[in-house]
Amino acid sequence: MASALLASTILAGCSGFQALPGPGNQSSAQFENPDVRSRLYDEYQQWQGTPHRLGGLSERGIDCSGLVYVTFRDEFNIQLPRSTRQQSSQGVPVSRHSLRSGDLVFFDTGMNSRHVGIYIEQDKFLHVSSSRGVMVSYLTSDYWKKRFTHARRVPIH
Repeated sequence: MASALLASTILAGCSGFQALPGPGNQSSAQFENPDVRSRLYDEYQQWQGTPHRLGGLSERGIDCSGLVYVTFRDEFNIQLPRSTRQQSSQGVPVSRHSLRSGDLVFFDTGMNSRHVGIYIEQDKFLHVSSSRGVMVSYLTSDYWKKRFTHARRVPIH
């Protein structure tokens, strides 16, 4: 059970950055990396249902920024900061309509509450829900659509 580390959260997001516009009329899908998408689904399978635990980084519990931190470390050999606030300044801004697999998506979930997840594909993102643990949700759901603040792209090689 050493590799069950995807957990839950709804409170580690960001502040309001203005995203750069996407590349003209080109579809973001044409730049997709199927290996990145596959690795994100692998992480989801490992962590699915792991409960939310503020500050957690294990199968006993994990928070949203912890899931991002562990996923980028283990799947992509990329060291990101541990906190959502610090993660929200990594990479470059990307518009909501230009998201690609592996982009970080940030939300304002309440007074001083921020949340981060990892975009997978087709408006789906991997994150940790405070009530349901590690899961995949849709950016287009009423809850997340209203709370989305910005996205960042960290280069994945």
